Amino acid sequence: MLALLAEGLSNKRAARDLGVSESTVKFHVQALYSKLGVQSRAGAVARGISLGLVSV
Repeated sequence: MLALLAEGLSNKRAARDLGVSESTVKFHVQALYSKLGVQSRAGAVARGISLGLVSV
């Protein structure tokens, strides 16, 4: 999910690419925010980069 956020995909596009519902994507995005201690997509990507979890 973090990689998809880093690519700039919307929840709708991520859901379509993964073959799941948009609400499932929203759930996982919120869980990701919680685990990374952030409140936004940009924050999640920045934290992911700083932790070496994703590169852009």
